[in-house]
Amino acid sequence: MLKGAQSWEFKKRPVIRGTATIVGPDEGSGPLGNEFDIVHADTTIGQDSWEKAEKNMLEEAAKLAIENACLTKEHIQFYVGGDLLNQIISNSFAVRTMQIPYLGIFGACSTSMEGLAVASLIVDSGFGHHVMAGTCSHNSTAEKQFRYPTEYGSQKPPTAQYTVTGAACAVVGNHGKGPVVTGATIGRVIDMGIKDPFNMGAAMAPAAVDTLQAHFRDFQREPGYYDLIVTGDLAKVGYEIACELLEKHKVPIHQTSYKDCGLMIFDREKQNVQAGGSGCACSAVVTYGHILKRVKKGELKRVLVVATGALLSPLSFQQGESIPCIAHAVAIESEVR
Repeated sequence: MLKGAQSWEFKKRPVIRGTATIVGPDEGSGPLGNEFDIVHADTTIGQDSWEKAEKNMLEEAAKLAIENACLTKEHIQFYVGGDLLNQIISNSFAVRTMQIPYLGIFGACSTSMEGLAVASLIVDSGFGHHVMAGTCSHNSTAEKQFRYPTEYGSQKPPTAQYTVTGAACAVVGNHGKGPVVTGATIGRVIDMGIKDPFNMGAAMAPAAVDTLQAHFRDFQREPGYYDLIVTGDLAKVGYEIACELLEKHKVPIHQTSYKDCGLMIFDREKQNVQAGGSGCACSAVVTYGHILKRVKKGELKRVLVVATGALLSPLSFQQGESIPCIAHAVAIESEVR
């Protein structure tokens, strides 16, 4: 049901029955390396292009998520997903293999929670019993499309972020055991006029704060309602700006633990990742790999994941456009009320 101005409350509490996370070697070498289902030793994954490697990771994640949900492919009524590549080809080509009815979405790096919100809405409304949400990204495909090919060897400023190589899927069902999705807040497009594609954190931070404020307003909650609040991939620059904006708007974020997936997935002191992680897979693998495991263990009861995305394209950047951004929030709780 509609809650407030821009949120959904899921009365039937859709269940995250199974998840899967696939990552590359850099992610596997980070602080959360042991939390992922599969860590590939190289980023080509035996393929002859980066794009094929990204698609294969998503196929692996989808298959494993269904297995972990103790279901078969035939149980999945719909697949909701997207990625960073033009025409979201990683998802479209992967679903071509899966042969599951498909809703393609694009929210840039916010796609993980956009997909989970839509999947939960379908299940909660009764229009599907089992729906899968998935997304992926690859460092080399993102570099090729949005910046410079890896082979070019361009230097990057400290504000730049390192796209996560990985894929993650979640199977949402109308019954079963697992963490439950209790609500979602759909973000607005926020554009503060930033044009630097090497400073995504600064561009996305205002959108994250706007969605957080909307969530607290719509559900009439304070940050302390949650044991943990995470943003998607603001990394060091964006995270610091978000903290300043939250303080400026008098949002008592100190009531809870507030972290950022872009800072959690890599060790910035030991890994050459500039400001931290980014990409569709950033919030996806951290949430479905690390955070949900903590929920299942009982270490966390209530979590709010706010995935952030920069809605630029190579064409819009070349035409001098600024970078519009968005953030979508999903509330996840342990299955025990």
